[in-house]
Amino acid sequence: MSSALITGITGQDGSYLAEYLLDKGYTVYGLVRRTSVNYDERIRHLQEKVEFIRGDLLDQNSLDWALRESHPDEVYNLAGMSPVAESFQNAVNCAEFTALGVTRMLEAIRKFDPNIRFFQASSSEMFGKGQPIPQDENTPFYPCSPYGVAKLYGHWITVNFRESHGIYACSGILFNHESPRRGLEFVTRKISHGVARIKLELQDKLQLGNLDARRDWGFSGDYVDAMWRMLRQEEPRDYVIATGVDHSVRDFLDVAFACVGIEDWSRYVEVNEQLFRPIDIPQLNGNAFKAHRDLEWEPKVNFEQLVEMMVRNDLEENLIEMMKDRDIKHSASELVPSLMTPLETQLVLP
Repeated sequence: MSSALITGITGQDGSYLAEYLLDKGYTVYGLVRRTSVNYDERIRHLQEKVEFIRGDLLDQNSLDWALRESHPDEVYNLAGMSPVAESFQNAVNCAEFTALGVTRMLEAIRKFDPNIRFFQASSSEMFGKGQPIPQDENTPFYPCSPYGVAKLYGHWITVNFRESHGIYACSGILFNHESPRRGLEFVTRKISHGVARIKLELQDKLQLGNLDARRDWGFSGDYVDAMWRMLRQEEPRDYVIATGVDHSVRDFLDVAFACVGIEDWSRYVEVNEQLFRPIDIPQLNGNAFKAHRDLEWEPKVNFEQLVEMMVRNDLEENLIEMMKDRDIKHSASELVPSLMTPLETQLVLP
């Protein structure tokens, strides 16, 4: 039976990856910070199936101990400071977790067992602006945020340990991937959550930043499949993981509001310039040909399905909260379909 250690297991990707590996018969260990009193709701349903180990990417000794405790065949490093906008205000913390944390884990692997296979979650934010569209494994890097810079360090230190120490270490250059488990600090979840609350008359307005930014959005559940496939290859290589289709924030709004039968969302959305990034990337679009060819990987969830999935989940979550205070005899899941409009009758994006 194979075993894996996942850092960032309480996050969106970590929870989906844990489920994925458990389904494949893995023994799964999750690294959780000592400051966490309760396990995150994303993995609450896995508490009896996953072995949790206290550790911190800032603490080399705790990583050494985590490897001794888990003896993993594979390590998936998904931890780090995720919100790009936050990294402009917390650049030092971002560097400690997202850059040096990778080095500490690789060093722990080198000392404990260099035969462990290592996956690093790299980011499309490393490409930055002014690059050709679409971006692939040969596109130059020009990060435009502390987050992107830190991810680039993590990416290159992974390459360095692979070439210097012979460790099976590879990076997935992951383009934006979302799900109902995305945090509310991300624009996609902010939209789906806001749309649900507007539909339920719990909220009047939705404040957003740059509506013209274009991103290649996929489903997190599809992307963890690519992570696992990368560690199955005979030789470690880095891969772009993307859908190959980009959409604007406006497109996301179009589909999200269409899901609840609202065509004109301009009445509900306000642009707040304070939410703009100091430097923004106009467009990110990935070419995952290499992953399609070598890994036989294809995304299964398209853009419209992803948005609908997120809106549906937020409708149900908000209904559950409403029902705690009201005498409603139906379940939240029974009420959601009556609040949604089939997308095939609404806007279809190219």
